[in-house]
Amino acid sequence: MLGNSFGRFFKVTTCGESYGGAFRRNPDIPGELRGGLMTIIDGVPSGLKLTADMIQAELDKRRPGQSELDTPRKEKDKVYIYSGVMENDITTGAPIGMLIPNTDIDEQHVEKHRSYLDFIRPGQAGYTYYKKFGQNADLYGAGRASGRETAARVAAGAVAKAVLDGLGIDVISFVTEIHGIKSGDISYEIAKANYRKNELNCPDLENAVRMIDEIKKIKAEGDSCGGVVEIIARGVASGLGEPVFDKLSATIAHGIMSIGSVKGLEFGAGFEHTRMKGSESNDKPYLDKDTGRVRFKTNNAGGLLGGISNGEDIRIRVAVKPTPTISVTQSTVDVKNLENTDISFKTRNDPCICPRIYPVCEAMVRIAILDAIYMAKGYRELSFLDDKWDRL
Repeated sequence: MLGNSFGRFFKVTTCGESYGGAFRRNPDIPGELRGGLMTIIDGVPSGLKLTADMIQAELDKRRPGQSELDTPRKEKDKVYIYSGVMENDITTGAPIGMLIPNTDIDEQHVEKHRSYLDFIRPGQAGYTYYKKFGQNADLYGAGRASGRETAARVAAGAVAKAVLDGLGIDVISFVTEIHGIKSGDISYEIAKANYRKNELNCPDLENAVRMIDEIKKIKAEGDSCGGVVEIIARGVASGLGEPVFDKLSATIAHGIMSIGSVKGLEFGAGFEHTRMKGSESNDKPYLDKDTGRVRFKTNNAGGLLGGISNGEDIRIRVAVKPTPTISVTQSTVDVKNLENTDISFKTRNDPCICPRIYPVCEAMVRIAILDAIYMAKGYRELSFLDDKWDRL
């Protein structure tokens, strides 16, 4: 399996599966080492304050079993830092290694997944995993395709956050739509003021009630629903990203689109640009007399021009599909007997992924931005530009 690393200078590598450890209940192996998720991060600067509590705070945002809106699975998502930090909680500059053990992998749940292994789950990656890995694919709880894989990303994003906080860069994500029920326009200030004030993390507190009721209604039907998650990155300096294949927009899109269940994204006005004239779409620049820097009167571009950051807020909207595992009977294929059949998959699923996917979006955007900062600072250090361009 390839493609388990993301980033170039700030490089994140993850491994682990949803039910890893369920088959290694050996008394000689400590429970924390039987299976779970691991994250290794290259490029963490030395001298950074980093504690397990800082990582845990981010992991707790996506931890399952916290409300009626997510899976009843009771994973603790407890993180252990096992390399790259000294006893004073200061990074050494060596790779950061982290472990998140799997804990909710009782035999009853393993057996339920085992009973479904010969059936292709609609909307899941089981079929394509069969095509790519054959009979050796780990399909218990969707294996590497499980949403549980994202806990390793959130842990890495927490490390990126520790660096970005020192640079004055804030990345915040929140839910703005559930099954067609939309919030009003959410500014950065509203998003910060109402961050995580409800189990959905929708800053529009009035419409959030309607969205939550809709999720509960669909859950009672044994079905699921999707929605929209937005991300704002504030404090990102202009000039990040490379002009062609490594645009900052492309790197962010790579990170976001690599998250399971994400089916689309747009920057700034996104598809609304198709309904505008150029005179409406263009963000007009002006010189801010207070700072002496160029700003823009609007932000239809979402903080990016030519794929390079322009100093305005980077704004992203992400389309999240309904959870594919549902209790409703669906038609499928029995791959063992090669015949069509109908089946209902009764496992512990989220009725909606949005309440737990927003911290994953925050993590991937943080990682992409920090990696771009490394690239930009390295390039600038060796360039011969006049300092006046730094002040523009």
